[in-house]
Amino acid sequence: MSKHKVVFQPVGAKVEVEGESNILEAAAESGIYINSLCGGEGVCGKCRVQITRGEARPTSHSIRFLSREEINSGFVLACQTEVKNDLEVWVPPEARLEEEQILTTESMVCYQSPQDLEVKDTLDIPSLLYMPMTQKIYLSLPKPSLTDNLADLDRVYREIRKKVQAPTLEISLPSLRSMASMLRENEWQVTATIYPLDEHCIEILSLEPGDTCAENYGIACDIGTTTIVAQLVDLRSGAILGVEASHNQQARYGEDVISRMIYACSRGGLSSIHAAVIEPVNTLIDTLVEKHGVEASNLTAFIAAGNTTMTHLFLGLEPCTIRLEPYIPTANFLPSASAAELNLHLHPNARVTCVPGVSSYVGGDITAGVLASGISNSSQISALIDIGTNGEIVVGNNEWLVCCSASAGPAFEGSGTKCGMRATRGAIQKVHIDSDQVHYETIGGAKVRGICGSGLIDAIAELFRNRIIDPSGKLPRDSDNPRVQQNEGEMEFVLASGDETETGKSVVINESDISNLIKSKGAILAAMRVLLNSVGMSFEGLERIFVAGGFGNYLDVEKAIFIGLLPDIPPERIKFIGNSSLTGARMGLLSRHALARANTLARQMTYLELSVDPKFYDEFVAALFLPHTDMDLYPSVKQVMGS
Repeated sequence: MSKHKVVFQPVGAKVEVEGESNILEAAAESGIYINSLCGGEGVCGKCRVQITRGEARPTSHSIRFLSREEINSGFVLACQTEVKNDLEVWVPPEARLEEEQILTTESMVCYQSPQDLEVKDTLDIPSLLYMPMTQKIYLSLPKPSLTDNLADLDRVYREIRKKVQAPTLEISLPSLRSMASMLRENEWQVTATIYPLDEHCIEILSLEPGDTCAENYGIACDIGTTTIVAQLVDLRSGAILGVEASHNQQARYGEDVISRMIYACSRGGLSSIHAAVIEPVNTLIDTLVEKHGVEASNLTAFIAAGNTTMTHLFLGLEPCTIRLEPYIPTANFLPSASAAELNLHLHPNARVTCVPGVSSYVGGDITAGVLASGISNSSQISALIDIGTNGEIVVGNNEWLVCCSASAGPAFEGSGTKCGMRATRGAIQKVHIDSDQVHYETIGGAKVRGICGSGLIDAIAELFRNRIIDPSGKLPRDSDNPRVQQNEGEMEFVLASGDETETGKSVVINESDISNLIKSKGAILAAMRVLLNSVGMSFEGLERIFVAGGFGNYLDVEKAIFIGLLPDIPPERIKFIGNSSLTGARMGLLSRHALARANTLARQMTYLELSVDPKFYDEFVAALFLPHTDMDLYPSVKQVMGS
């Protein structure tokens, strides 16, 4: 089969592909990111690219996503266009991924050129509870003799039992094969890396020459649908040595977990999408060890927290039944694995553990968040909210915990809207409207490319506050506001005119965009209402709300309340806790007690399946207004709007 060269501009990346490959696949092979919300199914229309050299025409399927002007200018959908000859392809700004905002526990980093993180504090774990996942023990063994003729392995076991309580000890066959020569070549001075399988049994992961106890490190990792964050931790002191972040390369198979499940289970198979998460994790590990002068062979523990689908794909487990009723995962509590089994760049015998989940749509990231927030340690009734494509919510205290998940759609990620984009350079992230004057901030202070989720919330809140839209989100057709206009039969509001944008096209928010976001916020609010009603509570009973995740970190609390995304409670009760998934993972890495606690929490949480709860639909319909059909639920908004 013939091969063709494809050059992607403006970076000049080149790749040679088979004739049956499409442009989206060629971009992935060359390391170029192109927006594809649907994972190449041809139903989102976001992968617009321009052919600047060579011949490629849009298919009949993709024409409906392109204007006549775009077609005449050489635009096609990358996922629907086969490479049939040599091509030069221009990737427009709105389709690129540049300088994405990724939230770590303590700081913001850019995935393209990760920055060092100065960390002054470690986790506040009492010394009695400080028991890292793996431990190194120096062994100075007495040489065997006719009067002390124990086998080499029994001799090692005896010395370990002098230092740790270990009713049962185990060792792998590969480690045993090299033991005899290692002990004798190093004068019986070795270091054992141990891993407690449970309270009764300890596994010896490795034996190495001399005393290497000072060099024992672990990796805590948040494997998110959009981004991956990894921390390098000194397992002796608990100090965080560094943090790096990356874009999850699985996005080439779809922005959401459903698209990725479909790809893994029907279109491309599991192996490629599994590799697409292992590769960036390894890149983060390589960067961390290089920057901080650590040998990969001294990385002996790895713990990951992620939603149920991400955990399955990371471990190479089939996710197919997660999306199908009755929504059952392969496992919520997952066995540990060796680094070699997953091809991770750690010591081959390093233990890899995942924080347990609760259900198909409440995963280990939420368990880690509950652990990190301390909800289960207090008598106060609190809520944890993680807002994204799915909105996961946990309510409870130290006596009980209930949780649920609501499908919020892609609006909070800046997707599914006309000018929406991810939180990358040039995205409008803050908006203030004063009559017909719009003031905004963009990520990186760059020229406008589009608008991300936090900007959409700000914009809708400001449009509502200024009475430019009504409670249903409609723009008046007879408005005298110069920014309100009609385009192809739909009303829209101009946030930035063409001369303010990088593309030369106006960035607008239209009625469909507003409707999509109202549905998204309605799903979150309805889920919280159903969860609270299930335990006989209302918003007023919440003493604290913890908002987790990258998106939540950029929310304006007052505007989130104003549109009905968050309950109308005093803002001081609402606390942003950043990347709680990563924090919880690190707690498990440094304390086996904390990891055991995470297992207990996952078992204790009662999960409500909203898809079969008729009350959820009623609450959802009631929430499809700004801020809600029942204005008494939002007295602060009622006061401002005078209604």
